[in-house]
Amino acid sequence: MQEEKTARAIVNKMMETDAFSQWLGIKVEEITQGCCKLSMRIRSEMCNGFGITHGGVAFSLADSTLAFAANGYGRQSVALECSISFPKAVKVNDVLTATATEISLSYKIGIYNVDVHNQNNDLVAAFKGTVYRTSKDWQVE
Repeated sequence: MQEEKTARAIVNKMMETDAFSQWLGIKVEEITQGCCKLSMRIRSEMCNGFGITHGGVAFSLADSTLAFAANGYGRQSVALECSISFPKAVKVNDVLTATATEISLSYKIGIYNVDVHNQNNDLVAAFKGTVYRTSKDWQVE
């Protein structure tokens, strides 16, 4: 239980200064060390010239999910490499839910998969991210 409390305190601290995640309207649904679930609603200003949601929006949601899952252990972690596939288009008013699953964790490297689903539970993005775990610890109370 203390580990979950620590992870939530770290994510709350990160969100305080994460203006982009705030602009996206991200809500933290679940957080534990190495796992995270976030959600957000798609707005019209997030669409591209095709009238569908810009891929960068789903990428950003997945990236934030990766960051919160990886940093929940208490060590500051930053993305090294990320990739994403978009099997289904996202539209205005869709509600996206991103879930990070830890695949591998070592002293310096963490690997995560993040699946992004819409409100119908359709997979709309499949993201893989690798993080570098720095030697700096988060200072939370």
